[in-house]
Amino acid sequence: MVFMRARPALWACFIGLLCGGEAFAQQPPATPPAPATPAVLSVIVVDVQALLQNSKAAKMVRQQIEGKRAEYAKDISHQEETLRQERDALQRQQGSLTPEQLNAKGRDFQGKVNELDRDVQAKRQALERSNADALQKIQEVMVKIITDIAHDRKANLVFQRSELVLFDQGFDVTDEVLQKLDEQLPTMTVNFVAPVAANAPDPGAAAQGQTPAAAPKPAPPKKK
Repeated sequence: MVFMRARPALWACFIGLLCGGEAFAQQPPATPPAPATPAVLSVIVVDVQALLQNSKAAKMVRQQIEGKRAEYAKDISHQEETLRQERDALQRQQGSLTPEQLNAKGRDFQGKVNELDRDVQAKRQALERSNADALQKIQEVMVKIITDIAHDRKANLVFQRSELVLFDQGFDVTDEVLQKLDEQLPTMTVNFVAPVAANAPDPGAAAQGQTPAAAPKPAPPKKK
């Protein structure tokens, strides 16, 4: 009894725990949360390929790439002509050279052919990289413009035109993007990457001590 008088609050709490099952059973059920409001679907469509084809910046990139391609083609054509002349001269010397001399000249000629092949490949890769870098810069501006338009229209979905078969033309914002893209990026200068040809020797016949296939064959020894 002293315990009850000294700590009545603790005792009342204990009694409440014993009867807690009934007390909690009498409490009203919690109110369920209100259902979330469904999001309103808003869509815009963009023809990315048309933008990369028709924008001012993209047209300038193509023009510069084609100019550099023509420059490379002229240089390669000149090197090929030089090699053809050297090949013809080597063939005319077959009768006056020993087989060892002819093979040595043939290996030297094949080395020049392989070097030209590596140079052609390096120029092609440099053009591809230069073009990709320039288009990447255009796409970065394009994405920013599309993001701003989507925000203004409260669009929560953006589709590329090539991914769709049928759609309402009212969703297409390509012309609007093109206008803003031409305004923000009216010019584009391509930063051309310097071609870097591989310096590794051509594996194959030379590594096995064989005469390269492209080398002229030595003339057969003359009968006495």
